[in-house]
Amino acid sequence: MKQMDNFTKGFFRENPTFVLLLGMCPTLGVTSSAINGLGMGLATAFVLIMANMVVSLVKNVIPEKVRIPSFIVIIAAFVTVVELLMQAYLPALFKSLGLFIPLIVVNCIVLGRAEAFASKNDVLSSAVDGASMGLGFSMALTILGAIREFLGAGTMFGIRIFPEDYGMLLFVLAPGAFIALGYLIALINKLRKA
Repeated sequence: MKQMDNFTKGFFRENPTFVLLLGMCPTLGVTSSAINGLGMGLATAFVLIMANMVVSLVKNVIPEKVRIPSFIVIIAAFVTVVELLMQAYLPALFKSLGLFIPLIVVNCIVLGRAEAFASKNDVLSSAVDGASMGLGFSMALTILGAIREFLGAGTMFGIRIFPEDYGMLLFVLAPGAFIALGYLIALINKLRKA
């Protein structure tokens, strides 16, 4: 029961994007489409799960003075794996996400979970926490990307919903990210208080 409660916290109570307001750079930067949001979210989720597990395994071996730099090296190793796999097997998505993939290394969600949770808990709990936060982040980016893509281009996951002439260019551009995210956060807060 506790594992399930830990798993659902990343989706609702402690969603990194809608509740904790972490990881705003990729949230606003790559969510011009649902595919981009999903791709970035899943890449971050993979890094979160793997980094949390490794940090949990080596937490007692790492000296206190080099704890944070060690966590960053662990995270960077998994980001490199994701980057190379994406470049090899998903080149269009890799090109679309661009610089945001290497920036997963400094994403405060990943380092924050390694420091706040994985360094204090066992491997299984750390993996569940990484999956929870990572999939919650993926959900948030996909929803935001889908809304922006639908309103801005008239498509959803690249499938045409309404004619291109009726799209609102604002939602494809940066200001649209802020507007859509603001409304989503307000909606989530209203639902959480209800």
